[in-house]
Amino acid sequence: MSIRVESDALGERDIPQGVYWGVHTLRARENFPLSGLRWPGEFIVALAQVKRACAETNAVRGDLPEPLAGALLTACREMEEGALHEHVVVDPLQGGAGTSTNMNVNEVLANRANELLGAPLGSYSPVHPLAHVNMYQSTNDVFPTALKVAGLGLLRELEAVLTRLQESMQEKERAFADVLKVGRTQLRDAVPMTLGMEFGAYAEAVARDRWRIFKCRERIKQVNLGGTAVGTGLGAPRDYILRVVEHLKRITGLPVSRAENLVDATQNMDCFVEAMGMLAALAANLLKIANDFRLLSSGPDCGLGEIVLPALQAGSSIMAGKINPVLPEAVAQVALKVMASGQTVTLCAGLGQLDLNHLMPLLAHEFLESVRLLRNAVRVFDEKCLRGLEARPWRCRELVDRSTTLATVLVPALGYGVVESVLRRAEASGAGVAQTVQAMGLADAGTIAELLSPRRMRKLGFVPGEYDELRAAARGLDGTASEPEAEGTGNP
Repeated sequence: MSIRVESDALGERDIPQGVYWGVHTLRARENFPLSGLRWPGEFIVALAQVKRACAETNAVRGDLPEPLAGALLTACREMEEGALHEHVVVDPLQGGAGTSTNMNVNEVLANRANELLGAPLGSYSPVHPLAHVNMYQSTNDVFPTALKVAGLGLLRELEAVLTRLQESMQEKERAFADVLKVGRTQLRDAVPMTLGMEFGAYAEAVARDRWRIFKCRERIKQVNLGGTAVGTGLGAPRDYILRVVEHLKRITGLPVSRAENLVDATQNMDCFVEAMGMLAALAANLLKIANDFRLLSSGPDCGLGEIVLPALQAGSSIMAGKINPVLPEAVAQVALKVMASGQTVTLCAGLGQLDLNHLMPLLAHEFLESVRLLRNAVRVFDEKCLRGLEARPWRCRELVDRSTTLATVLVPALGYGVVESVLRRAEASGAGVAQTVQAMGLADAGTIAELLSPRRMRKLGFVPGEYDELRAAARGLDGTASEPEAEGTGNP
């Protein structure tokens, strides 16, 4: 393998001839062989956009002359478009608050710019990684700015897939509006409702998550680019500091703005803690919905079996025909991972010291990974699970007819004591509640059907006089009258 020789303050090192990274990157690779992870493409693109914004600003000011500016800007655009990513090789878990990754990108862009100008890799002339690519910058303003740019882009994508998930939930709400089922509390039969109501509740939860993600973007849009090492702007011209974020805003198409207090934006990472809290809320809703889907589809013969999830793959190597709820299970794992990452981000922010957060690489990796995981999970949950989900109306009705939920429906009409009598008689005879009510002369089949109709389930409460006829039929049964206090409407 052909090599080239590069040197730094620690001495000379051999570098593979064909790579765009250099000696600083080599030492970081040797020092941090930790996770084997790579930075996500969105973060590398964001770093390239930050470097391009700085280069454009310096070119306009005349500090970065042609043809250096043209070559460097071309290299930046190539990295933005997906090229050169394989040369960003430093492990995300690193010391130095991100300096190794910043230097990795500086070296790659400098070498590519020099190559465009006809100079050999590793010469760093005429374009130098520090003197030109990193002009008027510090890792401490470049790295967190790139993190926020990448985060804003990913959050925008997450909001878009959440919109589609909400729409799919609302479609199921309409489709299942007349599917009567048993509502459950503490996993026990409660009162009748419709399957559409359950999906309407899911849609409302997702709608709140959409709003949270929008607010999450608002929390991280202020950047500290131009603040250099600690936010004072030391080493950078004033007009560069005032211009560079405007270039970044135009390049990214994102609503980034310069933080009013660059020192604060350099050392304090609480905005990411707040953002992770909103992501954790989304994760909690996804976890709950995914687990509900597993329960509602359980069996299907010996479980609830009220819905059918799309069959995606064989579920067992021994049980022929078994289909598992694999997507809800995968989504649940994503949700748990995001919740754990939220704790990591909180600790990283709290353990920052004085004027810089040295744990920024871990914070950045966990935050970006969480948004990417949620974006991907929401998309596949919607496309591969929710859209193909079907109801089993006959099964839902079967469980309603077998349960004692009708008894609770009758309480406002007949009174608690009468309903207890109905339940005792039903249990003794082995008949269902509806049959027992008819046998006792309390209501006919038509009245019972109306009480259990989807229309009645969607009706909010009851109005005075609605149950007068039923109350009259129940008066005096087993010596118990339908008193106001039994209905929950009188004195306690």
